[in-house]
Amino acid sequence: MSKKIWIACILLVAFVNELFAQQPQKLWYKKPAKVWTEALPIGNGRLGAMVFGGVTEELIQLNEATLWTGGPVRTNVNPGAYDNLIKAREALFNGENYDRAYEYAKGMQGYYSESYLPLGDLIIRQQFTDTVVTGYYRDLNIIDAIATTRFTADGIMFTRQVISSAPDQVIVIRFTANKPGKLNFTIGTGGVLKYRQKAISNNEIAMSGKVPSHIQPEYVTSENAVEEKDPVGCRGMRFEWRIKAISKAGIITTDTSGITVKNGTDVLIIVSAATSFNGFNKCPDSEGKDEHKIATDNLSAAAKKSWSSLFNNHLADYHHFFNRVTFNLAIPVNNKNAALPTDERLLGYTEGAKDPSFETMYFQYGRYLLISCSRTPGVPANLQGIWNKELQPPWSSNYTTNINVQMNYWPAEVANLSEMHLPLMDFIKNVATTGAVTSKEFYHTKGWALHHNSDIWALSNPVGDIGKGDPMWANWTMGSPWLSQHLWTHYAFTKDKKFLKEKAYPLMKGAAEFCLDFLIEDKDGYLVTAPSFSPENSFIDDKGKEGAASIATTMDMSIIRDLFTNLIEASKELNENAAFRNLLISKKNKLYPLHIGKKGNLQEWYKDWEDVDPHHRHVSHLFGLYPGREISPSQTPEFANAAKKTLELRGDAGTGWSLAWKINFWARLLDGNHAYKMIGSLLHLTGQTGTNYANGGGSYANLFDAHPPFQIDGNFGGISGMSEMLLQSHLGELHLLPALPDAWQKGAIKGIKGRGNFEVSINWENHQLTSAVITSMAGGICKIRTVIPITVKGITAKPIADTNGYVIVFNTEKGKAYNIVPVSKM
Repeated sequence: MSKKIWIACILLVAFVNELFAQQPQKLWYKKPAKVWTEALPIGNGRLGAMVFGGVTEELIQLNEATLWTGGPVRTNVNPGAYDNLIKAREALFNGENYDRAYEYAKGMQGYYSESYLPLGDLIIRQQFTDTVVTGYYRDLNIIDAIATTRFTADGIMFTRQVISSAPDQVIVIRFTANKPGKLNFTIGTGGVLKYRQKAISNNEIAMSGKVPSHIQPEYVTSENAVEEKDPVGCRGMRFEWRIKAISKAGIITTDTSGITVKNGTDVLIIVSAATSFNGFNKCPDSEGKDEHKIATDNLSAAAKKSWSSLFNNHLADYHHFFNRVTFNLAIPVNNKNAALPTDERLLGYTEGAKDPSFETMYFQYGRYLLISCSRTPGVPANLQGIWNKELQPPWSSNYTTNINVQMNYWPAEVANLSEMHLPLMDFIKNVATTGAVTSKEFYHTKGWALHHNSDIWALSNPVGDIGKGDPMWANWTMGSPWLSQHLWTHYAFTKDKKFLKEKAYPLMKGAAEFCLDFLIEDKDGYLVTAPSFSPENSFIDDKGKEGAASIATTMDMSIIRDLFTNLIEASKELNENAAFRNLLISKKNKLYPLHIGKKGNLQEWYKDWEDVDPHHRHVSHLFGLYPGREISPSQTPEFANAAKKTLELRGDAGTGWSLAWKINFWARLLDGNHAYKMIGSLLHLTGQTGTNYANGGGSYANLFDAHPPFQIDGNFGGISGMSEMLLQSHLGELHLLPALPDAWQKGAIKGIKGRGNFEVSINWENHQLTSAVITSMAGGICKIRTVIPITVKGITAKPIADTNGYVIVFNTEKGKAYNIVPVSKM
């Protein structure tokens, strides 16, 4: 490296450090939370809490990731399913009777999923002589994963700090006062579950209980929504949570109301919790874990440690993941919006304030949330991560597999949080086990099948309570091939061949075996799916009738093509299963292809039909654009243009996760300005609390995604889209700054990942790449695409004939970093 380049690198590092120092990563507020979507989330992947920051009454709402209704899934739940499949296909292929096929699809349904439940409420009451409170402040520091509340009352400053520690598996609350002996408060409990409270000692209480056998989804009208008794002999999970108060000074006592602290100065409250969940296929009662021992042991071990020890353990663990990535954008002069509390800042941003540091904080907040809710083996983040307060949560707070659980994990690899992806890998293995039974019983096929909903028990059958669900969502069939994409993605980013050989390939192969058996030839000899649904959407057929059951929807065929493509490549990587690879190549060539409709849009249905809702929130037929790799401006420009037309016809409105998906779409179309426009829509303050698809979503005051109501997938889909704007690697190359918007004129991102296990840092100014560093974590060939000529290892990039870009290809060594320098700086 020349002296000039070396000096430039030093200056650039100084610039980035200066930027970072100016951009505190905190959500903060000048008043307590009044509602749940103003409270602040903490979590260690298993134990979660929402901190409200009250003064005289503090509410900390608790969750435990494995606390669900139900038990292992039942088999043989619908012996008539296969007969109805045959009848549905006859209706579709003999007379195109879509209504009748829809009714037969109802006859293919099983039971609804189980529900994720809240653990309980921690209620802390503090009384003051003077009702006037000054200096109120609360925040969530996402750099250190700690929530703080601070205020002054009776002339005393009180501070509460809350962490959820992964190393110690407890939630810790530290109370301090700036004058000795002034902490006086009580600790009570509450919640929507039934539990027994017991005093363990003069400073510890325990709550234990058993959850209902089943709770109906909140969208189902039922006189007996909560089933307390267990009709099948193996449902109803036990739970226990414990609270211990510790202080060297002051007096601590317990009674039937909870714990009382008098005249304390520095008090620790430690909360532990556990359930009897022992795996998706084990009865949580007779075969369950000892929740009492787990909760007791974790609490006892943590109670022996000081606050500094607990906090430092927490920081070391959390920083190991969070500090891998930094993202900074140049701050406008006199950026007054950045100085506002987060709720006011979000409002200002909604009203048009330019606040790039708010956008980068939102990006890091998404990474914070993923670290906080996805660290429990076999239990991935659900619709609400791990945060839920409802006995009947929205959509059961389950795993919705026609977009939502997948979107939760779109940023895992690119945002350098590959370990957070692993709970989903474990879950896929579980659901492949139950899915093999579903495949055999419902379809008489090999492999494994998964439908619209799942839960901690790895439910895989079509839901709907044996005919009560709407087939447009309940009977969607493509869960196994879509989840299989995550297996391939994890390998593509990590290059872990052991994982590919022993885990990913067998599971992907099982999904393909189901697809191969489920596919059927149409009159033109194409392989198609039937019945086929485009999730939650419906069409108007040639006769003017509305329908949902069809043949070969574009999403179905795109997902199957994606699976076959990934499996073919996986087979080559492993250099095995050539016969099966050749079978996939043959079958892939016969799959019903993409079509462009009369409006120039990508056709969603088997025929060029109109949508009942032209602005529907799902844009499922663009799967091949994102998260697939079938459609791209460089390789399939006609289909890319059709995808763009589809998005224009659909419009920019949508629910929260739909807005997030569109950021990714526009980024893949290399339209950074439109992608940026969608970020503005996602970061739009909403006060809606109900389910209102028509008015669309945005963000709540605590920056949770508003579906509405809250769904965490919008947070994760949003930061995935931001990553795609800065780095794309799905086409076998590292495309640097592929969709950089005009608004991001100057910035730096460090530590994001590209496929091939490349760690990437990029710096730009005046909308142009100024430097980059590519660190090869696995070795191998690296291909880089840019819009300006670059040089690396003495090699200069070559222009690409059909675009305005440049490409460079070079060999890398494992563990070595490579400096990318624009030719103009040489």
